[in-house]
Amino acid sequence: MRETDSGDGIPQIADELVRFHRLMARAKGMLNVGDLGAEMSALMLLFPLRYRGPMRATDLAEIKQADPSTISRQVAQLVKAGLARREADPGDGRASRLAITDAGLVAVERLEEARQTWLREALSHWPPGQAATFAGLFSEFNSSVEASLATPRENA
Repeated sequence: MRETDSGDGIPQIADELVRFHRLMARAKGMLNVGDLGAEMSALMLLFPLRYRGPMRATDLAEIKQADPSTISRQVAQLVKAGLARREADPGDGRASRLAITDAGLVAVERLEEARQTWLREALSHWPPGQAATFAGLFSEFNSSVEASLATPRENA
């Protein structure tokens, strides 16, 4: 046990999160989805478009916690690949929003299938039910982190 470890598991969780982040960056490049016409970072923008519907690039930048210029470059890739299209924003005719196309929906399905296949293989040695237990705990963890980030902190 580390000197800073109070026995609550927090130091190990912090270490494992760093490890997880590093591993997920490697795993993204290993997903076997074929050429979808855009970089993986751009393809990840298709998920909020699928689940939340059309939105402005500024909204995508906020969701992804990314620089708007980076999102703009990624959006251009998606449009060029035919995975998304620009459409007029009904709330502001001067602005446009991005909407997923049918080809973009197919790409999202391929990405989801590849991700789930990879995870099933990675966890295939786990005892029955352990992945479901972990999924529940991981969801609870993410909800707690999300709530913490939404709450202003003093002395931050």
